[in-house]
Amino acid sequence: MPELPEVETVVRSVRPHLVGKRIVAADLTSPHVTPGNRGALAKRLVGRTIQSVTRRGKFIQIALDAGFLTVHLGMTGKLLISGAVETHTYGVFTLDDGVLLYHDPRQFGTIEWSPQVHPRVARLGPEPLEITLEEFRARLKRKTKMKSLLLNQTFLAGVGNIYADESLFAAGIHPLASAEKLSKVRAEKLWAAIRGILAHSIELGGSSISDYVDAEGKKGWFQVEHRVYGRDGEACAQCGGPIRKTLVAQRGTHFCPVCQKR
Repeated sequence: MPELPEVETVVRSVRPHLVGKRIVAADLTSPHVTPGNRGALAKRLVGRTIQSVTRRGKFIQIALDAGFLTVHLGMTGKLLISGAVETHTYGVFTLDDGVLLYHDPRQFGTIEWSPQVHPRVARLGPEPLEITLEEFRARLKRKTKMKSLLLNQTFLAGVGNIYADESLFAAGIHPLASAEKLSKVRAEKLWAAIRGILAHSIELGGSSISDYVDAEGKKGWFQVEHRVYGRDGEACAQCGGPIRKTLVAQRGTHFCPVCQKR
């Protein structure tokens, strides 16, 4: 699933092609991606002008001159500003200058309109690149495991499986470590690791593990710098021991049992 760096990359690549444009027509064809009355939604969008395109957590917010179009890419969703309509194209937005396509083979993503900020977006926690160290430490006071907490979108918005694993490794913290027992020193290391890794991944266009590309169809390159994610059985770059994989919060979790301490 695209996480904060991938969604931010999509937003930055699509924004110049959308802001100020008017929606001339909308063709929405998936009841999974666009639940409810798709015909009524299409009519609602026609004539609307796109005012801004921003990211909040893993959501893309397209602010119109009336309401918000909120996009979640799910597992395999793509927003593209060019290309052909294909079998798995479930959204075609014709603009007064250009077109925006939504592809999603597995149809786990969503495109929804709301008069105000979408309720799922409103419930999100702070942005990892904006939260202060003091607030981060205060929010750690929960009786849960660190990996589980990092995946909780009400704790931090946008961190998922890849960047939770990579950040915990960089900070030397075991994914099963207790969040409430984390020392001030280790909490600061984790805060700095999350921010540094997310920022660096954005610079490299995110991680292209399977289907992810930006709005121009370009892949990211941060996957070549993964230290633990997807590397179970391989040698740890720091100690040489094998990277292990376990299950935490129903998610495959990669870590080094030597370098990451509880």
